[in-house]
Amino acid sequence: MSAPKAPEGVPFAINPETDPELAEEGRLLFAGEVDFLLSAPELKHLPPADRVEICFAGRSNVGKSSLINALTGRKALARASNTPGRTQALNFFALGERMMMVDLPGYGFADAPKPLVEAWQRTLKGYLAGRSTLRRVFLLIDGRHGPKEVDHEIMDLLDRSAVPFQVVLTKADKNKAAEMRKVEERTKAALARHAAAFPEILTTSSEKFEGLERVRAAAASLFRD
Repeated sequence: MSAPKAPEGVPFAINPETDPELAEEGRLLFAGEVDFLLSAPELKHLPPADRVEICFAGRSNVGKSSLINALTGRKALARASNTPGRTQALNFFALGERMMMVDLPGYGFADAPKPLVEAWQRTLKGYLAGRSTLRRVFLLIDGRHGPKEVDHEIMDLLDRSAVPFQVVLTKADKNKAAEMRKVEERTKAALARHAAAFPEILTTSSEKFEGLERVRAAAASLFRD
């Protein structure tokens, strides 16, 4: 089966050049106070929707915690929220008074009992579909492999909910340049199926601190919209 082609007018740029002023705004946003607020295992535990909100989603072991820690310059910020009892919860962090950052548990890894998995899926779908202040989902995809079917399931949900999402390819340092370009092209083609996809794809390496400024700038850009 051939991969779908990106529609005309949607080029899905890879790592577009970042405006220096916006890059500095992003640096300041993530370099300021970052405080863990709470873990919400159910929708009734969500904090007030009182500021711009972003969230990070991705399959298990995609490198989400590593990216969050690298973005904020904290070595164990994301891990601190993943203590026993919080592994199936939405973890909220405050970036000063301006933004909330949400760390979603990894999806596509169902070792938990089925009723627990189903309850978590309901919470995830309820949050993504109904959070009024959620401005963008940063959807992390393993740069060694590209999108999987389970990634498309989340993208389909975001399409239906009209929630913009931006793909961030992680672990970019693990590929040779030629293979990385192939993954990027496959990702572009895959995103052509999704109306809510933001037309810029970012590549990152938390280990080598590559691409972080673009993710920070993308978050800061939401204050200009």
